Amino acid sequence: MKKSKNYADAIKQIDRNKLYEPAEALQLAKELSKAKFDETVEVHIKLGVDPRHADQQVRGTVSLPHGTGRTRKVLVFAKGEKLKEAENSGADFFGGEELAEKIQGGWFDFDVAVATPDMMAVVGKLGKILGPRGLMPNPKAGTVTFDIERTIKELKAGRIEFRVDKTSIVHAPIGRVSFDQSQLLDNLNAFAEALIKAKPAAAKGQYMRSVSICSTMGPGIKINPLVVMAANR
Repeated sequence: MKKSKNYADAIKQIDRNKLYEPAEALQLAKELSKAKFDETVEVHIKLGVDPRHADQQVRGTVSLPHGTGRTRKVLVFAKGEKLKEAENSGADFFGGEELAEKIQGGWFDFDVAVATPDMMAVVGKLGKILGPRGLMPNPKAGTVTFDIERTIKELKAGRIEFRVDKTSIVHAPIGRVSFDQSQLLDNLNAFAEALIKAKPAAAKGQYMRSVSICSTMGPGIKINPLVVMAANR
């Protein structure tokens, strides 16, 4: 695939053999962003785990101190008083079987789905639809809960879910290029700390094998993983 001129120019300004300090890499990503929109800054971390084994799965949530720069549309499956709580807490969409039917019809205008435990009989039927899109409510991600008000507040404020993929890499947004460097660094450290806390007991050797950050349209910038780990132990 042919890269844009901006991408080609940006990659010339990166030392591909260097492991940058986190703050330096984040500032460089900001400076190299030339897109006409506010690009997302992403982090990609290769872990020393084998996700084929159940005891080496890495999954969790983290509330980024400065959010992601994006307001997420939250859908809540609930009934009774919890339905009213969802409405009063700022859920974008809330309901029960009528929402499930709407989703089965091909509607996906939301970013995250939350469900109370007593609605899982309804939501469970959507597993094959929501699962592949990463939208299925899950207790481990904190999206199957009766604590609707707190969950909506955290999701709107910047709580994100992370999960290791089949190549042992975890991907996450940590803000926008319009953020201050210090805000991006705070978010990176919060994410790294959560990732370290989620380290499986079965993981052997160096946990973070490689760390890189990039903007949506920009090239990857490698960060020294030992520095990231040392800052968040």
